[in-house]
Formats: sequence, C-alpha cells, structure tokens
Amino acid sequence: MTMILTDLPTAIQRSDFASDFLWGVSTSAYQIEGAAAEDGRVPSIWDTFSETPGKIRDGATGAVACDHYHRWEEDLDLAQSMGLNSYRFSISWPRIFNGVDAEPNAKGLEFYSKLVDGMLARGLQPWCTLYHWDLPQYLEDRGGWADRATVDAYLHYVDVMSKHLGGRVQHWITHNEPWCTAMHGNWDGMHAPGNKSLPLALQVCHNVLVSHGLAVPLIRANVPGAKVGIALSLHPVQAASDSLADQQAVVRHDVLRNRWFLDALYGRGYPELALQLVGQDAPTVLPGDMEAIAAPMDFLGVNYYFPEVVRHAPDQYPLRTSIVYPQDRQRTDFGWEVSPQGLIDLLERVARDYPTGDLYVTENGSSYDDHLTADGAVNDTARRDYLIRHLAAMRDAIGAGGNIKGYFAWSLLDNFEWAEGYLRRFGLTYIDYPTQRRILKQSGQWYSAFLRQA
Repeated sequence: MTMILTDLPTAIQRSDFASDFLWGVSTSAYQIEGAAAEDGRVPSIWDTFSETPGKIRDGATGAVACDHYHRWEEDLDLAQSMGLNSYRFSISWPRIFNGVDAEPNAKGLEFYSKLVDGMLARGLQPWCTLYHWDLPQYLEDRGGWADRATVDAYLHYVDVMSKHLGGRVQHWITHNEPWCTAMHGNWDGMHAPGNKSLPLALQVCHNVLVSHGLAVPLIRANVPGAKVGIALSLHPVQAASDSLADQQAVVRHDVLRNRWFLDALYGRGYPELALQLVGQDAPTVLPGDMEAIAAPMDFLGVNYYFPEVVRHAPDQYPLRTSIVYPQDRQRTDFGWEVSPQGLIDLLERVARDYPTGDLYVTENGSSYDDHLTADGAVNDTARRDYLIRHLAAMRDAIGAGGNIKGYFAWSLLDNFEWAEGYLRRFGLTYIDYPTQRRILKQSGQWYSAFLRQA
C-alpha cells in the first residue's frame, strides 16, 4: 500500500545548496533507447535475456522502450524545460562495435555525437556512463566478463569513445553498479546473463573492477582535464534486532555488499573477512590487479535507494545472513524502504571511511504505481514527497561537512526496468507506451519549480 509522507521538510530551497551544485537526472541506454536492431546495433546480453521466456516479469523487452533513439531531442527539450543543468546518460556498447575485431560503427558514433551536442546546446552538462550492463552478446558468447579478453575489449571501446567525445564530455563514469553486473547477473541470476554461480560472479566482479582501474588513466590520457569515477550501488546495513548474532551479521553483510568495492577502489584490497567468507570461491587475482583497481579517481558516484536490514542466517552461504523486511517501515510500491536517514548515514559513512574527494548522488528515486487521471495528469504525490525528503537529507549531509557536489534523480522517464519490464515506473515523466507520449508528473513539476527558484 502506498503511504503518503506527512513529515515533509517545510523549508527546502535551492538556495540551501551551492550555486554551482549539479542538478540532473540519470538514464541508461538499454532502458530508454529502443531501436534495438537499427543502424548497426547488435544484440546485448539484455536483448538475449529479455527474449528468454520467464526472465522478465511482464514478458517485455527493451526493443522499443521509450524510443529515445528517435525522440532524443524531445527528451532533452524536456530536461532543459525542467531547469536541469546536467544529464547523465550511458552509451550502448553494442551500438558502437558489432564484433571483436570490427571497426567502430559510424552510425553509433554519430548518434552519441548528436546527443552530446544536444545536451550542450541546451545548457546540460553531459555525464557519460560507459557501461550500464548491456554487454555485447558476442562477448558473452566468448566468456563474458569472466574472460580477461573482455577487459581488453572494454578498454578498446573506452579508448574509441573517450577520443570521440572527449572534446565535449568532461565527466566519465566507467561502470554503473558493478554489484549488479556481477551478483545479479551471475550469482542470483535475476539479471542478464542469468548465471547462478558465486565463483563466477566474484570473478566477473574482479574483472569489471580491473577494467575500471585500467580505464581511468586511459580516459585521462585521451581527455585533458577529464573527471573520472565510478557509480556504486551502496546500502546502509542495519541489524534486524539488538542481538549479538544480528549485529555480527551486519559486519559480514557489509563486507561484501559495500566494502568489497570501496576497500578495493581506495587501495586497501579486498577485505580479509570477505576473502575468509568466500574461501575457495574467491576470484583469481593477477599481479598488479589490485594496484590497477585503486587508480585514483576524481569523484565517487553513490546510487542510493534503501537500507538493507539483515539477520543472522547460519544456513545462507557465504555471508550467513539474510535480508528481512520489517513491516513497520514505509515502503514504495516496489517494496523498497523509504529512508532519507539512510542517505545521510551512507554519505557520512563513505566520506568518513574513504578518501573519496567529491561525492555525487548519481541515482536516487522511487517506484510507484502511477496512473493518468481523466484530465491527463499524473498526481504522484508519494514520489514528490520522497524527492523532497531525500533532497533535505542530502542538504543535511552537506551541512554536516559532506563534500557532495551534485544530485541526479532516477529517472527522467519511466522506462524498461530490467527484470520487472514495464511494471515499475521510476520516472519524473510518465511514458504512455502505446503512444510514446511524455507527461511530466507532479514530482517532475515540483523538481522543476524547485530548480527554478531564485
């Protein structure tokens, strides 16, 4: 059941933030572009996965999605009209290369050139995510991210894209949420390619992190003045009770859910406790890998949605924990807890424990079961209130000393929500999929009014 928030901050103002604070939205290629077989694009693992019966809840695919490939000008006009000053997008790797030894696809390069030029013309600072889960299927057929050759293919792709867009794009995110790439894609099988193997997942995770670390100096060499980072899906971890067993479960859960990535990226290697827990399932680490992963970054992107509450579960390998969902907590229609305090806790913890430098909230949003009213409006009051409360939480984290420089709402548009298909709506803009009509929701209208405050 959707609950309407009643404890809204009464004095959240744009002037509470620095004048150069970045205000944007995040999107990703497979979720919005469509045009899956146009202009030289070849299948990704998500095309294959979504076309496999039973993998997507509503049986849908991203073949059309929001048709952004053809409607990008309309979408950028919408972003500009809202008063945004930045826009986070991702590049479809299968739109750039159709084979291991292929030349770059001119049509794919042209599309992203037009897209970036369109952002700049509208006063939107481009933030480019190089990998948002859509690995070319031809690479998966050769072993995917578990094969070190995919790291080489990724670096070639990064080299081409950073040279092609580097004169216009200064902010680069190497990977979005490597946890999801590795664990949802290869451990629990919820995401493409749908494998269910912890050793495979950990090797994929390691190779993705290596590819990130090697990409950082490559981008800097190709783009003078580039700012390079990564976007991690991070969760504050809370104990289900005050028992010692549950308190210890928090430590074990956190060590793989958060610290596996943060410790490695900031030069501490993989946590010893995590390596003990996974034992022989630990990844193969080659000489120089950990040094490569720890390449200094210019910023860290934090994707925050909800805390994870865990209890001791001795039969659950390898962490001996399980996630629980307390019934007394407010939730979105997706079942995710609404916790602005969790955002404060997370930002403060990351800034305290790691030398991150600049922090950006690169994703934050909520899914509700939106409906058009008879007069063609979408009164998503719960999402508006979610947005207000999380912006207030971010303001408070900054007030406590957090070096937070920008916020990207997820997402500009309703879109293909991975394994959920089109059943979940996260957008500030409603997509009427049969007509592809865009309708700015109440939440989007509030965000726009907030951004246009003097």
